[in-house]
Amino acid sequence: MKKLLSLLALGLALSFGTAAQAQDAAATCAAQSAEKKLAGAAKTSFEKKCVADQQAAAEANANAVCEKSAADKKLAGAAKTSHVKKCLADQQAAPAKK
Repeated sequence: MKKLLSLLALGLALSFGTAAQAQDAAATCAAQSAEKKLAGAAKTSFEKKCVADQQAAAEANANAVCEKSAADKKLAGAAKTSHVKKCLADQQAAPAKK
């Protein structure tokens, strides 16, 4: 039960949407660049890399959730691939429905 609640919480956290994540990532990265007192090209470069890194981490996290779901259902081969693909598509589409 605890495992299920953890997965549900993680799924909910991921379902807030890529647009919201991008805005949050941009705000976080802007704050970090301000703390580092960056300006000009250094600031732009830092923020661009920071946002890309955060988006990559979010995608990896979403993939891990879907892989875990497939493992919990004991799927293998084409069934696993199909499940993971659909799971990732559902997670990306969920924010658009809100």
